[in-house]
Amino acid sequence: MRKKKPQHQSNGHIRIISGKFKGRKLPVKDVEGLRPTTDRVKETLFNWLMADIRGASVLDCFAGSGSLGLECLSRFAQDATFIELNKGAAEQIKTNTVTLGLENAAVFNTSALEFLKNNQNKQSFDVIFLDPPFRKNLLSPCCDLLEQHQWLHENSLIYVEFEKETQPEFPDKWQLLKEKQAGQVTCMLFSRR
Repeated sequence: MRKKKPQHQSNGHIRIISGKFKGRKLPVKDVEGLRPTTDRVKETLFNWLMADIRGASVLDCFAGSGSLGLECLSRFAQDATFIELNKGAAEQIKTNTVTLGLENAAVFNTSALEFLKNNQNKQSFDVIFLDPPFRKNLLSPCCDLLEQHQWLHENSLIYVEFEKETQPEFPDKWQLLKEKQAGQVTCMLFSRR
């Protein structure tokens, strides 16, 4: 029996759903474990964030296809930083930012944990996406590093996506704003207080 392909994710493409690049399809590397956020979940997420993206500084940890950060840039985010460990996937994000003519995107081919351990410039982000590979126990350590190394400011928004059978612990300063189950995935949006 063949597995059904996720809606709008066939042929190795992601689709920008709104903003200045609405409808654009961008290629995605076929990388093991890469699971771009489905259009349905992405639409829900960006409905949650509708009033918060324009002018925001965005951090897309575990960027994968770059779908979330690129969607933010399409919706007039100030800038986006992408962190992706897989070299091919990181290069594809860079290529897609060049294709779109984006000069406000930075792509780092490194581990999210390593990146988050060093914040010498005391940079903070308005919106952070944490969608780590499933079953690798990466979510809680990333949450801790975001706090320890001051990547967040008061009112930063943090979106997390994880397999619903897990129960990750989140920092006490994070207030849950929204939650949704989509198949085997739990999606949560937090605000830092």
